[in-house]
Amino acid sequence: MTIAVDFDGTIVEHRYPAIGEERPFAIDTLKMLINDHHKLILWSVREGKLLDEAVEWCRARGVEFYAINRDYPEETTENNPHFSRKLKVDMFIDDRNIGGLPDWGTIYRMISHRRTWEDLLGEAECGMINSSHHHHHHQKKKKSWWPF
Repeated sequence: MTIAVDFDGTIVEHRYPAIGEERPFAIDTLKMLINDHHKLILWSVREGKLLDEAVEWCRARGVEFYAINRDYPEETTENNPHFSRKLKVDMFIDDRNIGGLPDWGTIYRMISHRRTWEDLLGEAECGMINSSHHHHHHQKKKKSWWPF
């Protein structure tokens, strides 16, 4: 799978233009994804020196991206007349995702087990319904508008 990964707020805490602290398990998870043969593209608003600093920060921690702000390493406006900042990837990992950024352990499970956020919410809901049914079956149900 080809996965675009944001930097500020996703791999590190938001401190732009400085580089914030690593978000827990971000680097370890990125390394695991690379080891699982996913192509990771760094996808950042950073440019020039600030982008170089982010790339070097990741490289120093053992994360080498397949490409940076492009679909493949050699892509330019010259060799791809249809060059676009809109990446053609299978998935984006970004803190501005609707619903926010799951923790990196959840992100890894979603990718490695091909689970969507909706799948995980449904599984959690099922687990809550099953556990509440299991633990509270002796309690008398109160009448309410809500199904719980």
